[in-house]
Amino acid sequence: RTDQFIPAQLEMVLQRFEREAKSLAKLSNPHIVNILDFGEHEGMPYLVMEYLPGGTLKKKLGRVIPWQEAIQALLPVARGLGYAHQHGVIHRDVKPANILISEEDAPILTDFGIAKLLEGTDGQTLTGSGVGIGTPEYMAPEQGMGASTIDERADIYSLGIVLYEMVTGRKPYIADTPMAVVLKQMTDPLPLPTGFVPDLPEGVEHILLKALAKEPDNRYANMNEMIVAMVGVLAETQKVEEP
Repeated sequence: RTDQFIPAQLEMVLQRFEREAKSLAKLSNPHIVNILDFGEHEGMPYLVMEYLPGGTLKKKLGRVIPWQEAIQALLPVARGLGYAHQHGVIHRDVKPANILISEEDAPILTDFGIAKLLEGTDGQTLTGSGVGIGTPEYMAPEQGMGASTIDERADIYSLGIVLYEMVTGRKPYIADTPMAVVLKQMTDPLPLPTGFVPDLPEGVEHILLKALAKEPDNRYANMNEMIVAMVGVLAETQKVEEP
């Protein structure tokens, strides 16, 4: 949507687009969509990506998904994010609509770094709305406040929201306007998942409470820590089920 930018901004966005596209093209991971090429046509930047015909995770939501199934579905996403973080790339807009499904029914992350392309040096958006780019229902509180530095813990928060929505069948924060949702992310205590799914294991609720802490310092320090916790609760269940 190049028509939304004044010429000086557009030049900056196009330069940043090329830089980000090059860094994304270097990411080679089975859980991240492949960038095959990038370029510009009559002033319009474009990316060429692999075609994934299975739709998005968003289409599968709207119901309570068994927690084991939800964690197993999101573990590849978490591993893809962990890989990206190790290469200095933060997603900034993790949500079900950005998790594509392959022909083999595997989840694959897309739309990396789009938020960063549209963010000005002062943390304001180049589109002039004054709110950090992202999706309010999945946005970490620090993104909603327009923090100047966003790190991997924002992606941990967003993935936590996706897991919460999968296991409870609803988003934790709902309001009439995007700004009201952002405000709730920043101030409202997390509605306990067991309030909606009473038999949810304590370990799963702990993962959600830690991933969705308001303060980044109270979340998992990195995606690998969250992966270890997710694998751990699955392993505990398997132990119990063994005769």
